[in-house]
Amino acid sequence: MKKIFRYSSTMSAPRHEVFSWHERDGALERLSPPWDPLKIIQKGGISPGSITKMIMHEGPVPYRWTALHTDYEKSVMFRDIQIHGPLKSWSHTHIFGDAPDGKCLLTDEIEFEAPFSYLGDFLLEDKIRSKLSEIFRYRHDLTASDISRHMEFKKKHGAWKILISGASGLIGSNLTPFFTTGGHDVYKLVRKKPSNKNEIFWDPSEGIINSDELEGFDAIIHLAGENIGESRWTPEKKRVFMESRTRGTTLLAKAASALKKPPKVFISASATGFYGNSGDMILTEKSGRGDLFISNLCDAWEKSASDNLKKSIRLVIARIGVVLTPEGGALSKMLPAFKPGLGGRTGKGNQYIAWISMDDVIGAIYHILFNESLAGKVNLVAPEPVTNKMLVEVLSKILKRPAFTDIPEKILKAAFGQMADEILLASSRVVPSKLLGSGYVFLKPDLETALRHTLGRTRIL
Repeated sequence: MKKIFRYSSTMSAPRHEVFSWHERDGALERLSPPWDPLKIIQKGGISPGSITKMIMHEGPVPYRWTALHTDYEKSVMFRDIQIHGPLKSWSHTHIFGDAPDGKCLLTDEIEFEAPFSYLGDFLLEDKIRSKLSEIFRYRHDLTASDISRHMEFKKKHGAWKILISGASGLIGSNLTPFFTTGGHDVYKLVRKKPSNKNEIFWDPSEGIINSDELEGFDAIIHLAGENIGESRWTPEKKRVFMESRTRGTTLLAKAASALKKPPKVFISASATGFYGNSGDMILTEKSGRGDLFISNLCDAWEKSASDNLKKSIRLVIARIGVVLTPEGGALSKMLPAFKPGLGGRTGKGNQYIAWISMDDVIGAIYHILFNESLAGKVNLVAPEPVTNKMLVEVLSKILKRPAFTDIPEKILKAAFGQMADEILLASSRVVPSKLLGSGYVFLKPDLETALRHTLGRTRIL
């Protein structure tokens, strides 16, 4: 028997603006919850006849979902139906209505049938409704937040043309759809043959980039660099880490400096590893460099930008902390152990972690783009750094699992060598002095709020 699920929210934007956000490229990626990621095989629009094919997961089990868009009335509604998927039937109508004071009432209405007829209703309906409630709570919160930020900045600055390196990485793959759904024109630097007009080829290892293709960008966001957290740090690996950052940054900074119309701002990524192992000392942008390999790596990375970029271009070195998301990085490595109750502290657990939510990485970068007072080194971290022990306790509480399987320092060092000392056991109590001083308001300032949001565990039972 068919069931109805509805979720409504009032958006502080006119309905044509909310509808346009959903119609732009990147909306599907933005609306995909980080705890329930999807892989897009074929992406259509929302016009009738468009087909989208995805691979999704129910726990560890993957399944295919094919959706057909059937109805469309601009700024009023659009609808998609399941033509292949796990449910017996599914019809999703997105409804955009007027609300007082020029706002929009956004309603998602879903008509669904569980598989296995009456048995499916009995066994699965509550689970389906619970999952839908968490997903659409996330979607509506994100939509409201994104549109609010875009409206605030576009009134002052309009739409920008933005170039991103490392766009396929963890941060870049979230940042790109945020910009495109806001109406900005995003291009990607890629190391393969470009597959569309919004890709530009470069090869940092060979010093290849076509400067003519870089003309006319309002901003360049440089995120590319070899991942340092995937394996032991051999001498060869450390050489690759260094060269992947310094060569690419030098090449891009020099190319930007030679342009007839250079960008207004150049954001170059770095990391809080710059500060090294500093115990419980509070670290701001004025704090000095540490004495670890990663400190020297970040220093060389930053100098590759500052030494090669023309001084008239506003340069921001974004010292990014540990981004907590199940999509990748530290949290994604912790979850397989924590979910069955096998998590625990790394080492003594008293080392500080300079963390940040993905929402605030995106929010801070957007804030930096349009805030001309921000230049030089800027810490992209949450205002409340926590210890490893605190992280373990909060994660255990949210997942409702014990966390007593601590990993001694000796085992970590034996398994990971230098990486354990500098990444897993080093203490970095970094605060975002410049961001706070410039008026940035964090979306997820405390650890529990951030983890509940990114893990889809906002309900406290």
